[in-house]
Amino acid sequence: MTKRNDEKTVASATLRHVRVSPRKARLILNMIKGKQIEPALQILQFNPTKAAALTRTLLKSAIANAQEKGTADIDDLWVTGGYVGMGKTLRRFLPRAQGRATPIRKRSAHITVKLGVR
Repeated sequence: MTKRNDEKTVASATLRHVRVSPRKARLILNMIKGKQIEPALQILQFNPTKAAALTRTLLKSAIANAQEKGTADIDDLWVTGGYVGMGKTLRRFLPRAQGRATPIRKRSAHITVKLGVR
């Protein structure tokens, strides 16, 4: 992520060990990066995925963090950045034919949303 000089991180929020694939969460986070708060919340509200619902609550938490800090006006906030990292992977095995087993990887993610003022 490149950071411009005029963008300053006002608040951030992190959600860890979420049972959603990081790849799916990254798709949702990239949809709202660089948008103002209201359009970002609307995009997340009408997206039917699990990752969108989790990111929406995370974005609301970041807004509350910014409001609690009191450093910037809420109407001037933008989603300036964020990232999704790999969490712990649960490994399960599915029985298959002839005594074999296939591994199933249940992935988890760490999602971070950063808000700033442009």
